[in-house]
Amino acid sequence: MKPIKIAELMLEKKANDIKIFDVKNITTMTDHFIVCSSDSEPQTKAIANNIERTLKKNGIKPTNIEGQNKLEWILMDYITFIIHIFRSDKRQFYDLDRLWADAKITSIKDKDEK
Repeated sequence: MKPIKIAELMLEKKANDIKIFDVKNITTMTDHFIVCSSDSEPQTKAIANNIERTLKKNGIKPTNIEGQNKLEWILMDYITFIIHIFRSDKRQFYDLDRLWADAKITSIKDKDEK
C-alpha cells in the first residue's frame, strides 16, 4: 500500500500534522515513515484501529505494533513502511521530524486545511 493511502486513513480519523518521510536512501530499516499527531488518547487509538483494520482487509498485516497500552505513541511496523501515531505532546518530545530531517518529506493536509 502506498504511503499516501495510509495518510488518507489517518485523515479519516482527523489526525493532524501528517508527514511522509521517504527514508529509503538514508536507512535500511524501511522505505517510509508515515507520522501523524492526535489530540487525545481515544483519537490515537481510533487512528491506529482504522489503519490496522483497513490494511488487514487488504491482506496486509503488521510485523509488530507497540504502544497500544499507553496510547502516547503507537508504532506500527509493516516492514516497507513504519507508522508513528503520536499524541501531540509526545511528538514534540521525541522530535522524529528533526531526527529524520534529511529525508524527503511530504506534508499531507486535509482538503479543508490551508
